[in-house]
Amino acid sequence: MPTDTHEFIDSLVDDLQPSRPLTLQRGFVVAAGSAALTVGVMALLVGFRPDLISGNLNPLFLLATGLFLILGIAASFTVIGMGRPQVGNIHVGWTWAAAMAALLPLTAAVLSLARDGNVFVQSQPAQGVSCLINGGLLGLIVGGALTMWLRRGAPTSPEQAGLLTGIAAGSLGIFSYSLHCPFDDIFHIGLWHSLAVVVSAMAGRLVVPALIRW
Repeated sequence: MPTDTHEFIDSLVDDLQPSRPLTLQRGFVVAAGSAALTVGVMALLVGFRPDLISGNLNPLFLLATGLFLILGIAASFTVIGMGRPQVGNIHVGWTWAAAMAALLPLTAAVLSLARDGNVFVQSQPAQGVSCLINGGLLGLIVGGALTMWLRRGAPTSPEQAGLLTGIAAGSLGIFSYSLHCPFDDIFHIGLWHSLAVVVSAMAGRLVVPALIRW
């Protein structure tokens, strides 16, 4: 064991290697790459819906998938920024995207008040459970990538980072599975697709903080 102070310090740092800095560009590549991989896995396992290939798309499908995509991107970029904390950083931009996406379940709830039939049955619960499960599973790709990013960084609020990781994962997961799901009904989308984001957000809030704390 070295007795000289300088020798002791040298022995401690001999094996240290410089770490690559966390840049926003690298973070965006991580987010975009994981989202693209999610779509690729979905396409490989279950394939795209027929009208997506033919180009004859329902406007509600375009609106709903667009809102989930925007929310997923906004939450992902916020998580990337939280891995590189700076003085004065305020993470509120994603809330606007969340408010827009919340119009889907809100619209479904309002329309259900004027319906005489069983709205739950109309929401296609059997397919809805499939969307909920598969959207959540696909979201694990994005959630895993963002969690690894946060572990390398230094988020000052692990709980908020976990919540946003879950929102990003759920949004991009259900966005990907929406490219396969054949149902364009507002009750199906407003309930089951939105529920996939909510469940993923809760899971992220509960699980991710413990994984990113040192």
